Amino acid sequence: MSTSTSATATAGSQTGEPILRVTGLRKYFPIQSSFLRRTIGQVKAVDGVELEVFGSETLGVVGESGCGKSTIGRTMLKLLEPTEGTIQLAGKDITGFSRREMVPMRREASMIFQDPYSSLNPRHTVGKIVAAPFEVQGIEPPGGVKKAVQDLLDRVGLNPEHYNRFPAEFSGGQRQRIGIARALALHPKLIICDEPVSALDVSIQAQVVNLLEDLQNEFGLAYVVIAHDLSVIRHISDRIAVMYLGKVMELSDSDSLYLAPRHPYTKALLSAVPVPEPGGRGRRERIVLAGDLPSPANPPSGCVFRTRCWKAEDRCAAEVPALVEVEPGRKVACHFPEPAAGEVSFTPSQPNGTAPA
Repeated sequence: MSTSTSATATAGSQTGEPILRVTGLRKYFPIQSSFLRRTIGQVKAVDGVELEVFGSETLGVVGESGCGKSTIGRTMLKLLEPTEGTIQLAGKDITGFSRREMVPMRREASMIFQDPYSSLNPRHTVGKIVAAPFEVQGIEPPGGVKKAVQDLLDRVGLNPEHYNRFPAEFSGGQRQRIGIARALALHPKLIICDEPVSALDVSIQAQVVNLLEDLQNEFGLAYVVIAHDLSVIRHISDRIAVMYLGKVMELSDSDSLYLAPRHPYTKALLSAVPVPEPGGRGRRERIVLAGDLPSPANPPSGCVFRTRCWKAEDRCAAEVPALVEVEPGRKVACHFPEPAAGEVSFTPSQPNGTAPA
């Protein structure tokens, strides 16, 4: 969704109960020793995330590689079992649902996977791949499965005559369209898009993003778009959640986040986005963070970003900052957030990173 309409769309979409709500969501992966297979630690991929997704809106999730973006997407749909927390989908608490109990809930939400090559079975035809949701759910669509599949292929920009072809006969962009058709088959209310364009050429990325927007407008879909491309996220998202080491650092509408980031990590992340203006006018001051991304198996105490933050104080090491609302519709998990318009900036006494000049 274009940024010019994101604020209006967000205000209009956040009405009633959310389609998806996760509370205190955690997903830890055990670290086992090679001897006796004992658990000696845990990788905290997702650590206490709280998010809501409303009808017809797009929630973008961004962050560095390894921050837990893909894990949270899979955990939201219980493709991975959560370690702690609750997941509510379409008004039902699905946290404790078994695999069998989750089958009918798959009609409410589906997923577009990151890799259009490995996400399609090379031994199945396109018709069989897109028809799989109908087969699993035991649904006979009007006019038959073949007609429904061909209609879906046509809707995503593929030739219906491709029904009997195999994935190897298609390009990466075409394969991703097949994945979109499969996700759309049961007319879900929510689709989680895990890096839907990262494996595609730039020209194909724009086509797929535009297709997702058209489908959202036509069917009233809600999206969770997981990506590391900040330009794509800004274009398509109504709201954006910024993640770092399994935690949400900032949650805001798209326009406000890009114009005036409040969390130091968000500010550093956005400083790396090129500004396409002749002569470099309007160029952001680049912020280079000190050190490497800490291991999610041994995250820093207190604020997980403090080891790379130029604002870090003793309080940051001792106290985990809560994700609190700092202005209407905007939440930040920081003891010393960046100033809003008209506020005085905080001056650090012991900088850990390189701040802007």
